Amino acid sequence: MKQFYENYKDSPKLSALLRELSWTNNLLIISKTKSIQEKEFYIKLTIQERYSSRELERQLDSALFERMLLSDKKLSAVLREVHPKAEETFRDSYMLDFLSLPVIHSEKDLRKAIVGNLKQFIIEFGKDFSFVGEEYRLQVGSKDFFVDLLFFHRELQCLVAIDLKITDFQPEYLGKMEFYLEALDNIVKKSHEKPSVGIIHCKNTDSKVVQYALNRSMSPTLIAKYETILFDKSLLERKLDEFFQLEQDLEN
Repeated sequence: MKQFYENYKDSPKLSALLRELSWTNNLLIISKTKSIQEKEFYIKLTIQERYSSRELERQLDSALFERMLLSDKKLSAVLREVHPKAEETFRDSYMLDFLSLPVIHSEKDLRKAIVGNLKQFIIEFGKDFSFVGEEYRLQVGSKDFFVDLLFFHRELQCLVAIDLKITDFQPEYLGKMEFYLEALDNIVKKSHEKPSVGIIHCKNTDSKVVQYALNRSMSPTLIAKYETILFDKSLLERKLDEFFQLEQDLEN
């Protein structure tokens, strides 16, 4: 109780939110976070996503707070316009260590591992995602096309198509996703739903290449990368300290 007082005595709004968390989750946040900003982040996230203690501990251990602050989200302008909440819904990188994939793996291996670990995948992506299908078939004209993974997002009220790539992002991937989204909106989307969103999930992304590709894109798409091995949290903490120091130097 002394720790509760010392941590939250100057934050009455957070003190009120603590009542919405379980005792175990409160103890995890106190013991595994440093700043009040980090505590606030995990408190609000746990309430929003309704994390169990195990789910919360995984996000703490994967340094989600540091990853979010250091992120460089790669969303198209159309996505920001059509879905204003996309900025807070999606991330620029996702931690998929629970898939237990070998270093060298195929796109099929990645897709099958995700489907086989769907619960953990949805916890990582956000609990408002509902699974629709794997290799979802789209018939356009006389040809069949297949979306790697198709989800529905309850908050955004739209279909979310995920195209899996085990290579660095390439500009031509965007054209394929734009085709998928056009087909989904014309064939699958219900009249009350909002335009579909595309996520191109790559092993790596070059910020400049992604920026150039998205600048002229007319579809609600984002580019994200995935990691299969947990980050070294201490390294991310050092990078975050450097980031804050740089901001302070610029202000001065």
